Amino acid sequence: MSDGEQRADTAAIDRLCIDTIRTLAIDAVEHAKSGHPGTPMALAPLAYTLYTRILRHSPQHPEWFNRDRLVLSAGHASMLLYAILYLTGYGLELEDIKRFRQLGSRTPGHPEYGVTPGVEVTTGPLGQGIGNAVGLALAERWAAERLNRPGFQIVDHYTYAICSDGDIQEGVSNEACALAGHLGLGRLIVFYDQNHISIDGDTALAMSEDVGARFAALGWHVQHLGEDVTPARICSAVEAAKAEGERPSLVILRTHIAEGSPNKRDTPQAHGAPLGEEEVRLTKRNLGWPTEEPFWVPQEALDHCRRCIERGRQWVAAWEQLVAAYEREHPEGYRLLELLRQRQLPEGWDRGQMPRFEKSSPAIATRKASHEALQWFAARVPHLVGGSADLASSTLAKIDEGGSVQRGRWGARNIHFGVREHAMGTIVNGLVLHGLRAFGATFLVFSDYMKPPIRLAALMGIPSTFVFSHDSIGLGEDGPTHQPIEHLPHLRALPNLYVVRPAGANETVLAWRFALRTSDRPVALVLTRQGVPVDDPDLVPDDAIERGAWIVSDPHDSEPDAVLIATGSEVHVALAAAEMLAAEGLAVRVVSMPCVERFLEQPLDWRERVLPSSCRARVAVEAAAPLGWERFVGTDGAVVAIDRFGESGPGKEVLAHFGFTPEHVAEVVRSVVERVARGSLAESQASRDS
Repeated sequence: MSDGEQRADTAAIDRLCIDTIRTLAIDAVEHAKSGHPGTPMALAPLAYTLYTRILRHSPQHPEWFNRDRLVLSAGHASMLLYAILYLTGYGLELEDIKRFRQLGSRTPGHPEYGVTPGVEVTTGPLGQGIGNAVGLALAERWAAERLNRPGFQIVDHYTYAICSDGDIQEGVSNEACALAGHLGLGRLIVFYDQNHISIDGDTALAMSEDVGARFAALGWHVQHLGEDVTPARICSAVEAAKAEGERPSLVILRTHIAEGSPNKRDTPQAHGAPLGEEEVRLTKRNLGWPTEEPFWVPQEALDHCRRCIERGRQWVAAWEQLVAAYEREHPEGYRLLELLRQRQLPEGWDRGQMPRFEKSSPAIATRKASHEALQWFAARVPHLVGGSADLASSTLAKIDEGGSVQRGRWGARNIHFGVREHAMGTIVNGLVLHGLRAFGATFLVFSDYMKPPIRLAALMGIPSTFVFSHDSIGLGEDGPTHQPIEHLPHLRALPNLYVVRPAGANETVLAWRFALRTSDRPVALVLTRQGVPVDDPDLVPDDAIERGAWIVSDPHDSEPDAVLIATGSEVHVALAAAEMLAAEGLAVRVVSMPCVERFLEQPLDWRERVLPSSCRARVAVEAAAPLGWERFVGTDGAVVAIDRFGESGPGKEVLAHFGFTPEHVAEVVRSVVERVARGSLAESQASRDS
């Protein structure tokens, strides 16, 4: 075969595979009666080229540690990903493609981590995937610096991402990409699908900046491919990006949404709706495709794409052979590699004497206790890393001997995210997805800036740790702009998230241990700015956080007349109120409930033991919005909480102003006890009368 014939043959199989991706996307969306066909049609050449010529991956080993990772930040183009994963042999079947967007299928509307083999991260909310990709790329650099030795390139993969105009418009992408440029993450390559189409029309309605110039200013290497979206041109661009090495790369593609559609190409109608039966027929005819049989896949295309399987096997086998030699030469590095690969913590990491704070010690803020706990655990978990949004000196979420991650010093343990809370959350998720245990810290009030990545961490079931200090009006003088009110109920409303608000220093140590022990969901640690009394280490049970709640103080030799339930700093207010009431002859139980979600997961007999149904006089105390506490206090009880914004002033004065004093709490308990007594008397009278 001549060179010309070989090139023609290659072009023919390329075109066949690319059009297979396009028609699978068209048919899947049409069959589901919903979805986004336009972008998969436009980006079919990119997906095909990446998976068959560029990515170092193994379809039969989708969890291979040193694989190249691809993040589809433009998650609405999910059929692009599903089609190429099916064609390259990731375990998806044609039946899965036919069940696109159906209940319980392996091909949900947007890519979901853990549902579809080959999906690296859950995407859909635009911009999130770019931040996750930055986290994955940073994790690669961290692991490479920690593990690689002369002759042993154990970690050297690339991270790729595909983003859309919408991703670029979202502020989180700029936050994350600014940090990527600052850190010089040269193994990050992002493809920007610049199709100029949004849901409402041409992107010119809302967007006119020079994106390439913006990214160049952020320290990125930028290439403009124009409309030359061919396999050869894409490969050339990737080679240029790899040659750059010192900077992340943005490759801008000028594509046409719904490429191949005679009437819907370059129209908003092709973005988020089926093409329609007639347009599907016309498009397939335009592509030279059979029109009668939906989901038709040429065997030649399938065979060609599945060559990836054997190539991937060879890559994995060679790498495993390298790792076997590495284990012999560098056993300590191998142990760290295994922790990352298996997503585990070292054997015995939580054994030994953890930091202990004596009852007689001066009051200490739980953020300060958190700092001491973090040092202890960081010394035992070598892949625990994290940072804050320019608040390390305030949140105290820093590893003292960990150094600072900077360009060329990626193996340190403290990440300076800058004032970029949203990006911080997405990057933390990316780090965790790569096998590190990572945390991100800011003030609780600014958790609003990072709610999307917290939500996606919960959706993915990954153990990201979010540290929120300055947790109430008790922070004082900074006033209502910085005083969280609604934030605790917001966080508790998220499914699959543990929110832990420890009452004192010793509960805080246990809270960190709990966060690190948790492997199937994220944990939010909520900490005080102000000092609080030290909880008695001899009384705090070892499973205080795992159980979600525990009895701090109980009447002697009698059932409680009332139960006070509190979290965080308010536990100490409740204890003081209980002492006042005891002097009056009222027997009051005090319950610390550091983790509502864990308490609700406990067996009924434990919950009944802590909060006996026989005691209807219940009062919850928390310096936050009251939403959620009604489930514990019932219709007879009361909640001491805040239903408006805070005030600027010294913390103690502000807390007193809003009723968080032993005197006020005791007054509320008295009124509840009296109300319950009157109700019981009335019920008894009614029973006798009947």
